[in-house]
Amino acid sequence: MNQTRVFLIFAWLMVATLLWMEWSKEKAAPASSEQTSSQQTISGQTSAAPVKADSASTVPSAAGLTVPATPVGATTPAAPAGVEASARANDNAPRVTVTTDVLRLVLDGGSVLTADLLQYPQSKAPGSGPVRMFSEDPKQYYVAESGWVSGSGAAPSHERGFVPEADVAEVTLAPDANEVSVPFLWQGPDGVSIRRTYTLKRGDYAIEVRDEVANAGSTAWQGHVYRQLLRNPPQIKTGMTNPESFSFNGATWWDGAYQRRKFDEDYLEDGRVDKQTTGGWIGILQHHFFSAWIPQPDDATTISLDAPVVAGGTRALIREMGPGVNVAPGQQASTSARLWVGPKLVDKITAAKVPGLDRAVDYSRFSILALLGQGLFWVLTFLHSFIGNWGWSIIGLVILVKLALYPLSAAQYKSFAKMRKFQPRIAQLKERYGEDRQKFQQAMMELYKKEKINPMGGCLPILVQMPVFLALYWVLVESVELRQAPWFAWIQDLTARDPFFILPVVNMVVMWLTQKLTPSPGMDPMQQKMMQFMPLVFGVMMAFFPSGLVLYWVTNGTLGLLQQWWMTKRHGESASAKASTAK
Repeated sequence: MNQTRVFLIFAWLMVATLLWMEWSKEKAAPASSEQTSSQQTISGQTSAAPVKADSASTVPSAAGLTVPATPVGATTPAAPAGVEASARANDNAPRVTVTTDVLRLVLDGGSVLTADLLQYPQSKAPGSGPVRMFSEDPKQYYVAESGWVSGSGAAPSHERGFVPEADVAEVTLAPDANEVSVPFLWQGPDGVSIRRTYTLKRGDYAIEVRDEVANAGSTAWQGHVYRQLLRNPPQIKTGMTNPESFSFNGATWWDGAYQRRKFDEDYLEDGRVDKQTTGGWIGILQHHFFSAWIPQPDDATTISLDAPVVAGGTRALIREMGPGVNVAPGQQASTSARLWVGPKLVDKITAAKVPGLDRAVDYSRFSILALLGQGLFWVLTFLHSFIGNWGWSIIGLVILVKLALYPLSAAQYKSFAKMRKFQPRIAQLKERYGEDRQKFQQAMMELYKKEKINPMGGCLPILVQMPVFLALYWVLVESVELRQAPWFAWIQDLTARDPFFILPVVNMVVMWLTQKLTPSPGMDPMQQKMMQFMPLVFGVMMAFFPSGLVLYWVTNGTLGLLQQWWMTKRHGESASAKASTAK
């Protein structure tokens, strides 16, 4: 096999794949409001009302839901005549701002309306504000909601019903405290009340949301809690140099297996989801950050997707319904869940001990590549634990990977070296047979056989190593730990481009030197011209890549160049001597 031709084909396939991904993003751009006006909301009705009014359509129906059997001695009430007066009176319930060392939230009882990540500035510019995940801005609308539905009585939704239990507008975690709680209360007309408590802990991005149902009435109360995430799909700037456009953006869930649905295509193209599971969770991922509702491990829930229509577009919704409760008169029941809103920190996600939550760090949708990525990140973190610098840790990781794959790459470069020394003889064969490609190929294969050159010797090692380096690429793209991390000198942000384009230029030089050492037997003039442009093509393409990724490519390419030079010197000379002796 022509080794250079293999490299050329792979390189152009890579470029073609990136271009195809960009074309797909443009093709799947969000539809206009005219195109989406015919879509249906969860209740099956369209809406063109203002934003807050449209959110009413995201309240699920209690129809068809089942709850545990009524306790012995309790009675079942008749269905309510209408919505309770207290709910109508609380449309403009006061909000509470709660601040810890890592989060600042705005709550209205049923929803988390705003969430700022205080330890993650939007940029490294002085005075840059924190990253805002949840927002009420119609263009960037993104909230976490939770409420109740009941077929046997009144119930609070995420829109109305809950009011602050204490008359405070701001709550702050005390310097000597480890947690802070913010309670809300709903009082029903039939003696049923629900006390909701948000508990935030120091240094933690998982918020406990606990609902305690108390029935002081004369009839049993049945209800289901629902928790959901609603987002206006973000308009991400597409481009081969924008890592955010390659990071997964969409809804994910765990129902015993990791599932996901992208935003940049028809959100309901594969149909609505209606999956019953126990111990599952739902989430929305973006580059470096995510949100997720995590119920108790033994809670039975139903996971669903939908795309409610609002004025100006369609939003993406993912919901979990359940568990159901049946509270007899004089009895109480409770249910709780965690709401994660924050960065994809692997150590904290692992400490949460939630099955499948580690897949929120989305190295790949394929389990084997995700597992490989997790292993590589573990090594990267281990190196950082005593090096203390993510840039040098990237270099150390590439060195370790190169050492682990040395036997394969040695076989690859040994094959390259032997083929390089026989290029003059192959050129003679090409001159002898002229345009007769068939005879030329036959003569070249006979030469390979006679000199014991394996044309696949350089190809197969590349194919085996490729998954490792692809997984390493996604580790560097996905890891929030590298966000805005400095290396040294002019590189002060590994997730930003090289400000002086030094690393891309070095990468071009390394590729050019590697090309000079790589054999090209039987290559026609057109292919040779294309190969000459490859260092320039990749140099320009990587000029705006995050510097951490370019550092990875430069380190990997430099080590490969040194190894290839050494193998060419060692095995190429012996092959040349052997050829001279045979002559």
